[in-house]
Amino acid sequence: MVEPLPKWLFKRYCLLWVKLRNKEFTHNQAVKILPDDKQMVSLILSEIRKAGWLEMRLDPKDARKRLYRLKPPEYMIKEIAKGVRK
Repeated sequence: MVEPLPKWLFKRYCLLWVKLRNKEFTHNQAVKILPDDKQMVSLILSEIRKAGWLEMRLDPKDARKRLYRLKPPEYMIKEIAKGVRK
């Protein structure tokens, strides 16, 4: 299920989306884009993922690392609207 993001989290999602679109990225790439420290970026990615706006998978080359991909905002809007109609 998809949840709307709080304003502060949506701003971070937007920063990532403008730079990356739906390309896969690493935690380190997110740290370079977002104006937050490493620990906060970890929390941000976790919260965006819990809300259903971000996919995560293990890096096939190094299982200790994660790869992330943002879901498109158009898709997310449609999913949220489905929940409202029910």
